[in-house]
Amino acid sequence: MPQKAFRFGVVAGATEGGAQWLATARRAEELGYSTLLCPDNLTMPTPTAALAAATAATSELRVGSFVLASPLRTARAAAWEAHSLTVVTSGRFELGLGTGRPEMRQQAAELGLPYGSGQERLDAISETVDHVRRLDGDAHTPVMIAAGGPKVRRLAGLKADIVTMAGGVLTTRAEMTGHVEEVRAAAGDRDVEFAMNIWVVGDEVPPWIRGFIGVDAETLIEHDSLGMLRGGVDDMVAELERRREEQGVSYFSVNGAFLEDFAPVVERLSGK
Repeated sequence: MPQKAFRFGVVAGATEGGAQWLATARRAEELGYSTLLCPDNLTMPTPTAALAAATAATSELRVGSFVLASPLRTARAAAWEAHSLTVVTSGRFELGLGTGRPEMRQQAAELGLPYGSGQERLDAISETVDHVRRLDGDAHTPVMIAAGGPKVRRLAGLKADIVTMAGGVLTTRAEMTGHVEEVRAAAGDRDVEFAMNIWVVGDEVPPWIRGFIGVDAETLIEHDSLGMLRGGVDDMVAELERRREEQGVSYFSVNGAFLEDFAPVVERLSGK
């Protein structure tokens, strides 16, 4: 299958107020990022509001949920939000879906919703995609599914346009290649774009990221982690080219903390 051109996203939340959020959106567009991606968590403004505002403040920047957690909405409500964003952004929205992290159990309870079993949360993702397809009509909301386990990898292969490989940060290159092949096998002739989130750009792990991924820089380096990108611009470019060649990943996202640090790589590789 032909290689896809590189594109890049930046993951950020509107936690510092509207002015800063819109400045981030404009800066991401200015630097050549494809997409501004917003997490889904009750501790920050909802992606629906944040992403709609970001598109109003930019001209071409795409926006996406990264990712809507299935326990925090019914499947029909998630599809309503997604299709609405596709309409109001004139097709610049990408719907990212995932089964939710363990801490979502308490957040779902706050909303009066069940956290659900693993299978129920997976079924909710599938149902959301079906609802979106029905609501879209002639439109098409690109769907990204965060694929961290074998069942969700199969579902992603069957239904997603974009699959972000969401294994642990210590997943080896060989393991990741195998996971991609699982998705490809399920996808058959369907054209799927593969994505990967890079947690750390450089040699230092910010405290909040370390708290989230649970390991330090030394451990990431020791394990040749795909969650880290190090070295100069030439080194980073070569590494991403290697990942596209070996794993087929062409869509990379980074945390907003690295928006500026990663920009030279975006400039070198976007669209190539």
